[in-house]
Amino acid sequence: MLNLDGLKINSQVFVAPMAGVTDYPYRQILREFGAEVLFTEMVSSQGLVQGNRRTRKLIHFNRQTGVEEGKIGVQLFGADPDIMAEAATIVEAEYQPDLIDINMGCPARKIVNSGYGSALLQKPAKAARVTEAVVQAVNLPVTVKIRLGWDEENITADEITEAAVEAGASAVAIHGRTRKQFYSGEADWQAIARIASSCEVPVIGNGDIFSAEDAREMLAETSCAGIMLARGIQGNPWLVKESRVFLEEGKKLTPPGAGDKISIALKHLDKAIEFYGEKKAIPLMRKHLAWYIKGLSHASKVRNRINKMEQQQDMRNLLLNYKNYLED
Repeated sequence: MLNLDGLKINSQVFVAPMAGVTDYPYRQILREFGAEVLFTEMVSSQGLVQGNRRTRKLIHFNRQTGVEEGKIGVQLFGADPDIMAEAATIVEAEYQPDLIDINMGCPARKIVNSGYGSALLQKPAKAARVTEAVVQAVNLPVTVKIRLGWDEENITADEITEAAVEAGASAVAIHGRTRKQFYSGEADWQAIARIASSCEVPVIGNGDIFSAEDAREMLAETSCAGIMLARGIQGNPWLVKESRVFLEEGKKLTPPGAGDKISIALKHLDKAIEFYGEKKAIPLMRKHLAWYIKGLSHASKVRNRINKMEQQQDMRNLLLNYKNYLED
């Protein structure tokens, strides 16, 4: 069990905050597969303080339906300590999540050019001020998600982690790549292990976990307190349950069949339509549906058809027919 300043977490399996992926509809699916700790997509501190409606939509969760019975964290990004503190105060007062996470790892050019995300890896002192401001503004555990550094010549994860802990962070999640790498090459688990060995708070390892076996190997090689799934859960919510069962019980679950994948894809589609409305949900779901069917027979042809569709019923009919074809 992990204890983040009083927040007790039973699972060693976390799901990373992912822009365009871990929205409310997909988080509902992930909950069904055993995700105890989930995060919102990254939320702009500036947008939140300014009352932007789209920004607030990203924070939506519902504890009343039983869907959000697990832990929920809101991830904020920004570089101004005062604005980050104000945004964190708003989140705590209006949404009452279980924790707040600070994004210092996003490599996207738009984010970095504004001085946010991975850009903070180049400014450890500023990163520390941002963390301290958020910690002092709220009574919730505050975590920080980082990368190893800007590039191989500028590895700052050790310094950033130490500063974050001194500023009051309850845990640090580390993606074992630099910003320059984006998602290329291999994640450096040994670098994560080095930091975890001396860190005073739990370190969560992130990067290249695509199977339950990967999850166990990450824990074994890094001695981290937990692992964080990211790209591995795109179209594959089964990975959460598979990893938990393998780590906690030593059992390997049977992989989902083609029909199972289509059934969950349909459920995900319906939840997205319900939340966003058809006009917005359809474009958002195209990538998710492509992930669900990846590797299945004739997936590329089905994907091409999905990408041309504009209506829910057309997508449903195509997926149902595809399911029948795969199961024959």
